[in-house]
Amino acid sequence: MQYATRLTLGAGRRRTCNDAGVIVDQARYHDGRRLPCGDISETLDDIRASGSSDFLWIGMRDPSDETFERVSEELGLHPLAIEDSVTGDQRPKIERYGDGHFVVLRPLRYVEASSDVESGEIMVFIGADHIVTIRKGEASPLAGLRSRLEADGHDALRHGPWGVFHAIIDFVVDQYLEIEDEIQQDLDDIEAGVFSPDGSVSTAEIYALKREVLEFKRAALPLARPLALLVGTGTPVPTEELRLRFRDVNDHLSLVNDNTESQDRLLSDVLSAHLAQVGVQQNQDMRKISAWAAMLALPTMIAGIYGMNFEGMPELSASVSVGGHEIHYGYPLALLVMVLACVVLHRLFRRSGWL
Repeated sequence: MQYATRLTLGAGRRRTCNDAGVIVDQARYHDGRRLPCGDISETLDDIRASGSSDFLWIGMRDPSDETFERVSEELGLHPLAIEDSVTGDQRPKIERYGDGHFVVLRPLRYVEASSDVESGEIMVFIGADHIVTIRKGEASPLAGLRSRLEADGHDALRHGPWGVFHAIIDFVVDQYLEIEDEIQQDLDDIEAGVFSPDGSVSTAEIYALKREVLEFKRAALPLARPLALLVGTGTPVPTEELRLRFRDVNDHLSLVNDNTESQDRLLSDVLSAHLAQVGVQQNQDMRKISAWAAMLALPTMIAGIYGMNFEGMPELSASVSVGGHEIHYGYPLALLVMVLACVVLHRLFRRSGWL
C-alpha cells in the first residue's frame, strides 16, 4: 500500500512517498493507531516534546545515496551504520550505535518453478522514537507487512519500534520455516531418486540443491548469535513481554538452523552415495565390455593363426574320405572351435556376474 503523505528531506525540498525507489511509506503511530506524518523533524520534535510513546516508521526501498543521506541527517543516524546501508550485501547482524541499533536481515524467497532460493536484504534502524526499514532485492517481504499490522490491529504497533522490529524478524523467520519445508521436500525427492532402480537424479541436481541449502545457511546461521543477545542479559528490548516474543523467534530460528545443518549433511551423504553408485555402474559397464572383448579375442586369435597361410599346417590338409569323396574338415572344425569357445566363455562370465 502506498500513501500520498509528503516528507521534507532537507533544504526545503519535498518528495512524495510515491516516488519510485525513495520513500515507500511513512507514518506516526500512537497507541497502535496510524496518524498522518508530514515533516520528519517537526514530527520527531513533537514526539520528544510531548514525552509520549509515539514513534515514526519510515519505509524505503532501494533508495538512492542522496535520498538516504538526507533522511539520515533528519534522524541523526550513525555514520558507520549509514556506510553499511549504502554498501549493502552485509552479513546478518544486530549492532548498537549510540542510543540506536542497526540490524541487517537476509529474507529468502523460494521460487517454485526452478526450486531456487533467492535472498534479499532488509536493513533496520531502531531508535527510541523511530524505526527505518530499507528493503533491497526482490526477496524483501515487507511490502504488505505494515498494512497487515494496521488492518489486524496488531499490538506490535503498541510496543513501539521494538514491537515493529519483532514483527519484521518474526515474519522473516517464519519464511525461513516455510522455505526449509520446501527444501526438505526437494531433498526427499532427490534421495528417493538416487536410490530408485532407474537412478533418475543427476549429480548436477544434487549439487544445485546443496547450493540452495548453502544460500539458506548464509541467511539464517549468522542471525542466531545476535538474536540470542536480544533474549539474554543486557538486552535492549524494553519489556518482558517483547523479550518473550523474541525468545519464541529465537527458538524457531534454532529449529531452522538445526534442520538446515541436517539437510546439508544428508545432502553430502546423498551426493557421496550417488557418486558411489556411478562408480559401481561404471565398473559393471567395464566388466561387460571386458567380457565381450574376451569373447571376441579368442575367435580373432584362431582366425589370425589360420590366416597366416603357412605351408605344412596339418589342419589345412586334414581330410576324411566319405563315399569315395575326400572332405577337408579343417575349416568347419576351426569355426566349431570358435563357437564352442565363445559359448563356454559366455557361460563363465554369466556365472561370475560379469554379464
